[in-house]
Amino acid sequence: MSTQKKQNSTFAELISSIREAHDLFSAQASKAVNINLTLRNWIIGFYIREYEQHGQDRAKYGMQLIARLGAQLQKNLDDCYSDRYLRLCRQFYKTYPQIRKSLISKSSLIENGKSLISKLPANRTNELIHEVQTIPAHLEMPPEKLLQQLSFTHFIELLKCEEPLKRVFYEVECIRGNWSVRELKRQIATLYYERSGLSTNKEKLAFLVKQKSEKQEARLPIRDPYIFEFLGLKSKEVMGESEIEDALLDKLQEFLLELGYGFCFEARQKRILIGSKHFFVDLVFYHRILKCHVLIELKVNEFNHEHLGQLNTYVSWYKKNIMAESDNLPVGILLCTQKDHPLVEYALAGMDNNLFVSKYQLELPKEEEMQKFIEEQMMEEERLNALIKENLRSVKLV
Repeated sequence: MSTQKKQNSTFAELISSIREAHDLFSAQASKAVNINLTLRNWIIGFYIREYEQHGQDRAKYGMQLIARLGAQLQKNLDDCYSDRYLRLCRQFYKTYPQIRKSLISKSSLIENGKSLISKLPANRTNELIHEVQTIPAHLEMPPEKLLQQLSFTHFIELLKCEEPLKRVFYEVECIRGNWSVRELKRQIATLYYERSGLSTNKEKLAFLVKQKSEKQEARLPIRDPYIFEFLGLKSKEVMGESEIEDALLDKLQEFLLELGYGFCFEARQKRILIGSKHFFVDLVFYHRILKCHVLIELKVNEFNHEHLGQLNTYVSWYKKNIMAESDNLPVGILLCTQKDHPLVEYALAGMDNNLFVSKYQLELPKEEEMQKFIEEQMMEEERLNALIKENLRSVKLV
């Protein structure tokens, strides 16, 4: 019996095979995470709505229910359960009651899934469907398709469309075009629905939009704050932009603590919510002598005015949302690693008190110290890179 000898693959084919497996399983992982996150948030919305309508002691909490609930969940479960997030879950449940069908079909795959479904009375859900459904049933997108194609961050943008027909229009176009969240936001902002309604050649407009639209990548969107919170990851684990930046932040954190000026480390990649967008502050300290927060932003490139504007936004946000009555105004330090001359900028949140400004100049590191630190770290980085290249050349020669 003869067996066919398998042809040996080339190195290029090995790379191609691994790439194919990587793309396939990354896409499946992304889809699985998004579906489970979406289902979890839908049923959280159901629990809240159900309690508001039928809870035995609901009158005790009244208008403070969401705030009290968020405080308890943040204390006992996770920081993601803010008032805004819980309201989004409730709105999501009310807007997409048809997702219940998908939750039932997947309950066998979820541990204790049947107990979750048992708390979901069919008659109340049907009442809710009649309450919110103002479009013909044949236009409603199947729930399985919604879950398979859209992330929860997509749904957050769709919830902003109060008119049901408009929302369905963007659901269809988003799925047809495989839009990223950013592309969906852009199309809503540029009034694609309204322009399509006014257009005499809707097919041509749709073709032009499709040609220019940004497609969604088939990979785990790990930088999405909702995703990494759902997976139990911390900001620092996923938000680093480069190995160089991470290394510099590590050294910078140690450097400031060793100065002995009164820095108390508070957070790395501190996530803050401004409006509907999440931002991340590289390093946050509290200065026990100045009694204020010190925010540090590191940019591994040359200075531009957007960097300073971004830092000022963070400082102003801390002033409004974090600063206690006994605190002084927060301070921001911007570090830019220009190759020839590192730049250090200090941002003050409306500091017009001359005495305090003088004290801050005395207690915080001098610009010269910060510049010297950056220069030394960059020189060390260049030295290590040169050493690695030299070792690689030596290996090739051997």
